[in-house]
This record gives sequence, C-alpha cells and structure tokens, in this order.
Amino acid sequence: QVQLVASGGGLVQAGGSLRLSCAASGPTFSSYTVGWFRQTPGKEREFVAGISWSRNIYYADFVKGRFTTSRESAKNTVWLKMNSLKPEDTAVYYCAARADVVVPRSSGRYGYWGQGTQVTVSS
Repeated sequence: QVQLVASGGGLVQAGGSLRLSCAASGPTFSSYTVGWFRQTPGKEREFVAGISWSRNIYYADFVKGRFTTSRESAKNTVWLKMNSLKPEDTAVYYCAARADVVVPRSSGRYGYWGQGTQVTVSS
C-alpha cells in the first residue's frame, strides 16, 4: 500500500545545498519510519539518516552537522536537507519506509523503496 517517490537531486557545486523529498502514498505512511540511503558504484548501500513517526532522528557520522531530515505527516512527505555538500556525497539517494517505531540502519530492514534520485557534487 506504500509507494515512494524520491526527487530533488541534481548537480551542485561543492559547498552548495540540495533538498530531497520523499513523497508517499498510503493512509498509514505517517506511522512509518523513513530512512535515507545512498549508493555509489563499488560501494554498499549506506545509511544516511532516518526519522520515525515520533520524529526520533538518527544520522550517519559522515553527515552530522550538514544534513537534516524532517517530515510533514499531513502531506506524507519526508525531507532531507543537505548543506555543505562535498564531492564524496555524490551518489544515488534513496528513501525507504518501514512500519516500525525504531530507525534501523540496515537497508534490509526496510520493505518499501523509492526509485532513487541522483545527487552530483562537483569540485
């Protein structure tokens, strides 16, 4: 019943900002935990940030102080604001959802996935 659409990626220079959105359909989405992951060729898909229905938020160490995630339950939308972007942030970014009260860091714990959106940071 849950469909996710990730958008907002693009090309930005180092030090710039982007805001990604994860728009979801489904009447129970507001109770889901949403995680953000990213993947580049040759690397495992890695956890970036996550937010639960109660807005408990967790960040990977490599984005702390630069990225923030938030949600608007009335609009079934989760946001990932990315500031101070670095070339190493270049990746395909995915949002995923799970019916849970915690924020898992493993991609296998999430059952619903968006298509991903490309973020490219130039030097």
